[in-house]
Amino acid sequence: MDTKIAIIGGGNLGTAIAKGLMKSNFSAQNIYVTRRKIELLQGLKAQGIKITSSNPKAVKNSEVIILTLKPYKTDKTLEEIAPFIEKDRHLILSMVSGVSIEHIKSIIKTEIPVFRAMPNTAIAINQSMTCIAAPNSKNGHKELIKTMFSNLGETVFMNEEMMDAATVLAACGIAFVMRFIRAMVQGGIEIGFDAKTASQIANQTVKGAAELLIQNGLHPEQEIDKVTTPKGYTISGLNEMEHNGFSSSLIKGILLSFNKMGE
Repeated sequence: MDTKIAIIGGGNLGTAIAKGLMKSNFSAQNIYVTRRKIELLQGLKAQGIKITSSNPKAVKNSEVIILTLKPYKTDKTLEEIAPFIEKDRHLILSMVSGVSIEHIKSIIKTEIPVFRAMPNTAIAINQSMTCIAAPNSKNGHKELIKTMFSNLGETVFMNEEMMDAATVLAACGIAFVMRFIRAMVQGGIEIGFDAKTASQIANQTVKGAAELLIQNGLHPEQEIDKVTTPKGYTISGLNEMEHNGFSSSLIKGILLSFNKMGE
């Protein structure tokens, strides 16, 4: 595709997006990635992507501006690029957590489409769950954004007021699942497996469980019922976990993360 894209903030997320865009048939020559330490972007340069330490330069050579910044850097960066943003040319897609569309518009002071997206770290292997808010989208903007993420995992569109919740469930959720897997591995070691074998079994078991739900479109309890027999091993283990607050702790953790974001 010929769309010109500037990725402002070439860290892990920005780099993953750049690579994913190329897999989605966006031309490397039309992608700019910025970072203060430009030497860290040499890998992208070798693939034909343009790199620069100048945010204004990237914006001037783009149509879609993707913000992959830390929240505390966002205002200063927006003020820096605002003079170079043009109405009827640019579109902003922000991946900055906790920064609203209204706030971004209040700084750039130019009437252009501003959308938000929240991927998770699985974007690095093209398995992200990316949540997108695209209010009042038109002129094919929604289709463009979906195409941009088509090779980076799954996408879902939602109202902007749900974006904080999406951050917790999809982005923080990666860490919650990782902690569960780590506990499975530790349990596996305790019952006799070496760490490598325990990890292999736990990782594939979690992957298989997720695929069962995705492919069959079932509620987790329906799959649980298939492996729990009366007085069996599985139900005994599940009940012991629940007695010790397994589900309750996870739900409380999700709620606490959400409330913390609200602060």
